Amino acid sequence: MSDKEPGYKAPDIALVGAEHVRRYRETDGEVGYLWNGVPTLLLTTTGRKSGQPRTSALIFGRDAEDYLVIASKGGSPEHPEWYRNLEADPKAEIQVRAERIQVAARTASADERPRLWGIMAGQWPNYDVYQTRTDRHIPVVVLTPV
Repeated sequence: MSDKEPGYKAPDIALVGAEHVRRYRETDGEVGYLWNGVPTLLLTTTGRKSGQPRTSALIFGRDAEDYLVIASKGGSPEHPEWYRNLEADPKAEIQVRAERIQVAARTASADERPRLWGIMAGQWPNYDVYQTRTDRHIPVVVLTPV
C-alpha cells in the first residue's frame, strides 16, 4: 500500500533519532508532527564542540507566542545535549510542520517554572514521572521567536 492511498497508516517512528527528523523534514511534519497524540517540533541547535547543526525532535507546548520544551532526557541524571548546546548558544531554529522559525532560548525562571511545567505535564504526564527518576531539576526551556 502506498502512502498516498486512503487508509495508509505510517509506521510508528521513535521520537528520538535521525529517522524521525528525516521523515518530519521530508513531509513537512505530515509524518512525525503528532507522536503518541502530542505535537512535536524539530529543534536545531549549534553543537557547542563541533559548531555543526544538531537537530532533535521534541514534544512542545505553547505559552502565548512562545514555544515550550522540556529538557528531560527521560529522567536521566544529565541534561540532554541539545540543552547543553542552548546553554552555550541560545540562538536556534525550530520547525513546526512546514514552518521554520528562528528562536532565542532561555531556561524558565524559578518563578515561572511551575506554571510552564504544568502546561507541559498536562500534555505529557510522563514529565512528572521523569522528574522522580533524577535529582536534577529538569529545565523548562522557553523558545521565543525572534
